[in-house]
Amino acid sequence: MKLAKDYLAEANEVVTRIPTAEALALYGKAGALFIDVRDSAAIAKTGTIKGAARIPRGFMEFAADETSPYYNPIMKKDAEIYLVCGAGGQAALAGKTLKEMGFKSVVNIGGFPDWKNAGGPSEE
Repeated sequence: MKLAKDYLAEANEVVTRIPTAEALALYGKAGALFIDVRDSAAIAKTGTIKGAARIPRGFMEFAADETSPYYNPIMKKDAEIYLVCGAGGQAALAGKTLKEMGFKSVVNIGGFPDWKNAGGPSEE
């Protein structure tokens, strides 16, 4: 039987997590796609990274699958994808899914509160 911690450990093994300062340095880089994987209620409470796409973790497979009627064309297999959530766990799990789907560059930048506290650009 697997527990939540087991899934998280597996995700953290395959999805690189970078410090907030490094993520801030990558913000605005051509080709960098920042995605907030939290649900809309969580984003409504705290805001998100300015310009970040909003694709909830529970919808990621549909948005990332080119054969899905819900495919989001920003989800290119060769995109540089930077995932954020509330603390880093959902971003890791979503990142593992994307890697399993063939996405090459998927990075966990941790939690939005760290981004905001570091002065990262944000929006409501």
